[in-house]
Amino acid sequence: MSATPAPPLLKRLSPAAWMALAWCAGSALSLLFRFRLPGESQPSVWPSVLLFRWDGLLTLAAATAVTLLGCVRLERRPLPALALLLAGAALGSTPLSVAEIPLLQFLAVDVALYCVAASRPRRTGAAALAMALSTLAAYLTVRLLSGWVVGTSAELTVALTAVIAWLLGRATHESRAHAGQLRAQAAAQAVTAERLRIARELHDMVAHTIGIVALQAGAARRVIDTRPELARDALGAVETASRETLSGLRRMLGALRGAAPGEVSATAPPPPSPGLADINRLAARTTAAGVRVHVRWLGTPGPLPPEVDVSAYRIVQEAVTNVVRHAGTDSCQVTVERRGKELRIEVLDEGRSGGTGGSRGTGYGLLGMRERVSLLHGEFSARPCPGGGFRVAARLPVPEPVR
Repeated sequence: MSATPAPPLLKRLSPAAWMALAWCAGSALSLLFRFRLPGESQPSVWPSVLLFRWDGLLTLAAATAVTLLGCVRLERRPLPALALLLAGAALGSTPLSVAEIPLLQFLAVDVALYCVAASRPRRTGAAALAMALSTLAAYLTVRLLSGWVVGTSAELTVALTAVIAWLLGRATHESRAHAGQLRAQAAAQAVTAERLRIARELHDMVAHTIGIVALQAGAARRVIDTRPELARDALGAVETASRETLSGLRRMLGALRGAAPGEVSATAPPPPSPGLADINRLAARTTAAGVRVHVRWLGTPGPLPPEVDVSAYRIVQEAVTNVVRHAGTDSCQVTVERRGKELRIEVLDEGRSGGTGGSRGTGYGLLGMRERVSLLHGEFSARPCPGGGFRVAARLPVPEPVR
């Protein structure tokens, strides 16, 4: 088995590592800008006297320690950790002798604001942003009260970067939440679709067999005294139909239970699904039970996608089952027509137009047929005929590759 490739290094870095890198990069650039670089006539920023004294270096070391401690604690306690990062930014700006907290000293705070807004509730993110802006305002206020010069314009720029970092974090948070909702909805829809599919399969499998069993049992009861050989044949048909259905139910339950011991193997091929090729066998079995099924094949036969083939068979099976159970007639006609880009199915009988309790028009069988046709983007109708009887019709589009 091949090993899963490791994610890129940048994706493996934790938020704490990103914040530490931002602080180190900002500090290194702040020091670098205070030297004359190649091509410059003078440094971009003149260094203060305090920066190279022992107390200035000690202050920078303390600011770095406080900042790194905040980086480590951000994931567990975001707001206290952010307070440490803000303290480190303010403390690290002191030896630089600047009129504001520079952007380079605030980069770690910006990364922290993004992380908090992206991973925490809105209230926590808003509190973090308020803490950052309050720290910038407090720094300027202290300098003003001390009679020192303040860099208001530069500090407004730093505040803007903090707001942008927070907005980006919120956008990431909303995007993740929306993606999670979509995944949950997709999972729920998949579960519902699978539940409905299983319900349709169970209904189609059991309902038809129960109808055949009821007809054969009734016929056996009527002739058991006068024609015992016919009763024996009818009971044999009942046994055969029951065993076939039980076998199908075992296969389905075995697949649903993940191939439990003694049932279908996980590596065994799945049982073949029925299709239009089984229509004649279905008609023969139903005819033997007492309801003659006449099958007409029209058009030019051709290959069908498995989902269309199975659905067409199930529609015919359920329609014939309804005739057996509810129509009160001894015959029906099934028409299967392949017409160009579509497959047409019609099941017509001359029995009662409605069954007991109106089940001919509102039962689970008709609902299952409608669902099958709808999933294939076809058309379905089931209604009484004007002169009596009932008509079930479906039109299933055939996808282009198999026309």
